[in-house]
Amino acid sequence: MAKRVVIIGGGIAGLSAGIYAQKCGFAATLLERHSMAGGNCTSWKREGYLFEGSMHWLTGSNPKEPLYKLWRYVGALDENIPIHYREPYREYDHQGTPIRFYRNIALTEKHWLSLAPQDKKEIRKLCKNIRRVQNLSMPIPNLRKVKLSKKPSYPPLSLLWAALAAWRLLKTLSKVSRDSYIHRFSHEGLQHLLRASTHERSGILPLVFTMGTLARGDGGFPEGGSLPFVQRMLKTFTSAGGEILCDTQAQRVVVENGKAVGVLAAQRHFPADAVIVSSDTMAMDALFETPPQAPWIEQMRQNAKPTMATLVSFGLNVNLKNYPKYGVFRLKKPIGLASQTYKYLSFNNYAEDAAYSPPGKTVLTFQLGGDSYAHWKQAKTENRYWEEKQKLADAVMEALCAQIPEAVGHIEVWDMATPLTYERYCGTWKGSWMTEMSPKMKMKTYPSVVPGLLGVYFAGHRMMPPGGLPIALLSGRTAVQYLCRDTHTRFISEE
Repeated sequence: MAKRVVIIGGGIAGLSAGIYAQKCGFAATLLERHSMAGGNCTSWKREGYLFEGSMHWLTGSNPKEPLYKLWRYVGALDENIPIHYREPYREYDHQGTPIRFYRNIALTEKHWLSLAPQDKKEIRKLCKNIRRVQNLSMPIPNLRKVKLSKKPSYPPLSLLWAALAAWRLLKTLSKVSRDSYIHRFSHEGLQHLLRASTHERSGILPLVFTMGTLARGDGGFPEGGSLPFVQRMLKTFTSAGGEILCDTQAQRVVVENGKAVGVLAAQRHFPADAVIVSSDTMAMDALFETPPQAPWIEQMRQNAKPTMATLVSFGLNVNLKNYPKYGVFRLKKPIGLASQTYKYLSFNNYAEDAAYSPPGKTVLTFQLGGDSYAHWKQAKTENRYWEEKQKLADAVMEALCAQIPEAVGHIEVWDMATPLTYERYCGTWKGSWMTEMSPKMKMKTYPSVVPGLLGVYFAGHRMMPPGGLPIALLSGRTAVQYLCRDTHTRFISEE
């Protein structure tokens, strides 16, 4: 009889763990608190419009990437899923002149040099740094002492050289503040684009690594976005014999004599030979009568800073295909939210995506990043949550109409997801979906186990900062490798 595994949380990490567990011969039951799987990888419909709540581009979308075979293994991608690599990646409106980041770094270099020949030295240096990390594909690690069905392939030498170049770049640029870097450029428009594309605390490094991923030909957008992406993974899980129970929130992991024996959820006891906790690791204490203790858990709690945003979405009865897919503009009047003041707004334009709006209409979404959790929490407590949402929506709407005149009088619906929204539906810590990377933070993978606590494994995007969908995928895979190692089970590798 197959060993029973109960998985808490039906996001990407939980689905990944469930699929790998089933394929390795375990009987997996997945408990999801929401009415649907996906966790933070989600979208929702409002009055005929679909608002994308997660995916903007995906690492591992290119079939040449090592990560692609994992996405294919879990059913999220295959050769029949169209992947869009739209150019430019980002466009900033500088007083009517578009300034662009292209996925093709040679086009970016040529474009910027034509705009600001006086910044030739810094432009070439930035593009050179992007090229240095261009070949830095995400490796696929395997746990030591686990039996694999297929002998793992070793990373190519080019990846090792890319990793060395990335380490050197990290060491150099981590010492440079964002503002001091930006002021190396004299062109005002380039300064604005760089400022709008970076964050004061994390500096310039995330932008360089992002552009390196795109320059490599990765980072495409699977057609349809989050919802069909999740549904394909769910189909893989259930087709393999897995069971998912939605609207079923786990209350506690049942531990007897130092070993997990089941999960209490929805007034039921689910017996288990092992439990995989794929809900947010930062909020795991409530799942245990005695909270797990381990050095890596304390380190995670000390280092984790939540990456969150307030997502403002609009459905417009007008076709905005002539506007950028990913646009940035400077505000004539700054917008305030909590302790943040926004001088720029970035938007995603879904006018070309039929899945998001009826013909001739458009969805635009705006992300206002930064830690606004306490602001929204207080507003909720004081019964002015809706008023604060309306106030912010009006401010963004005013900025939108000032930037895109065609929007005036054509906004049919707006919607807002705050960090409290993601916390409520997904159970994520402070409603965050990633961990903020500071320039000096080390890339570290946390173990999936706690010494002295048998039969419990951890997965999720916190397991390796900064997180995101690829880390969630890998963490589910890694948790099952730990499970296979401990039960002397062969891990069924990707073909």
